[in-house]
Amino acid sequence: MLIIFQNYDGVIYKFHFLIKFTGFRMYVVESRGGAIACMLLALFFLGTWPAILTLLERRGRLPQHTYLDYTITNLLASVIIAFTFGELGHTNDGKPNFIVQLSQNNWPSVLFAMAGGVVLSLGTLSTQYAWAFVGLSVTEVMTSSIAVIIGTTSNYFLDDKINRAEILFPGVACFLIAACLGSLVHTSDAKDNKLKLDKLGLGSNDMVQMVHDRSTGKDLENGSLKVAKAKGGTANFLIEIESRRSIKVFGRSTLIGLALCLFAGICFSLFSPAFNLATNDQWHTLDYGVPYLSVYTAFFCFSCSCFVIGLILNIIFLYRPLFNLPTSSIKAYLSDWDGRGWAFLAGFLCGFGNGLQFMGGQAAGYAAAGAVQAFPLVITFWGMLFFGEYRKSSKRTYGLLVGMLSMFVVAIVVLMASSGHRKHCKNYHYKLTCS
Repeated sequence: MLIIFQNYDGVIYKFHFLIKFTGFRMYVVESRGGAIACMLLALFFLGTWPAILTLLERRGRLPQHTYLDYTITNLLASVIIAFTFGELGHTNDGKPNFIVQLSQNNWPSVLFAMAGGVVLSLGTLSTQYAWAFVGLSVTEVMTSSIAVIIGTTSNYFLDDKINRAEILFPGVACFLIAACLGSLVHTSDAKDNKLKLDKLGLGSNDMVQMVHDRSTGKDLENGSLKVAKAKGGTANFLIEIESRRSIKVFGRSTLIGLALCLFAGICFSLFSPAFNLATNDQWHTLDYGVPYLSVYTAFFCFSCSCFVIGLILNIIFLYRPLFNLPTSSIKAYLSDWDGRGWAFLAGFLCGFGNGLQFMGGQAAGYAAAGAVQAFPLVITFWGMLFFGEYRKSSKRTYGLLVGMLSMFVVAIVVLMASSGHRKHCKNYHYKLTCS
């Protein structure tokens, strides 16, 4: 298929990609252009859903409620993909469809896919709390950079080096530089916010009490702070956010958020290699003649384990919440419809984003698919547009922010340029026959 885009200057861009469908095969993305198209769309989806969850948390919705809603539609997205792309076309021994694969003896690959879902769920849960401590943009910059540095390197060797190393690893280095700049952005922005709050002349205890009074609707005794909507980037704006949000962070160490980012980044670096092993069986765990898991079957198993872990942990967190959040219950969750539609939308975006990422990775190499980890570019845009991040910050913060985003732009271009082409292999007595 050929897609042609023309911009406002009249420049025409042509994208060739191939999605095959015959009487004997399911839909499969096979060309480099199609893989890049999948990754670009995934980049937008994966950069949008965190902003939606952050919006709900800043409006005061409990993160446990939000995540339970999110995880339902995240699973539903994988079901939709499995029963559409994974079922279209007739099955055969080499490329069985989704339903056929569910009954085959492919448990080693299924377990790899489910392990990937477990670590993704743990990482997502961690970032949901890290957003409150260190901000939406910096959290995603640090976690995605760690994921690329570890995960992309692992996938390069798992994929038998189908990506061009001379292009791939400079792209990984750009992510490493972006991660360092991200931590500097956070440090500089935290200093800027502290200076803004210090100008109010209130101590940390007074600040916490002020936030408590606003969140409980009490009248303010100190007339220097206005109840009216504050302008973005001001001290009053920071206090207004803190008073509304569900996770209170004033008076807490930002090291908590950085630790959560580190843990989440390590989790995110593991899920893509696990998925790679599930779909390509590089460790030869499948029995003779058992077909490899298709992307769609593996993604379904991946999403099921992600759903189960998220469901169990968040039900526990309803009754034993973290960070002094109020306790809740299943009954309270079921009756909380405020923002539920947005949480459902976030789950769909994440689910389809991950599915597109894996479809592109299967075609062009999972190392190149690490380019979607540049989604903090999209997140930073939403953070600045809707959440007032970095407004009225110092020149140093702006300079570091521009440097961080520039490194991400370079990284995504370089990683996509390293895309290779995967050979199609069949499992014959552990000796792979590839074409």
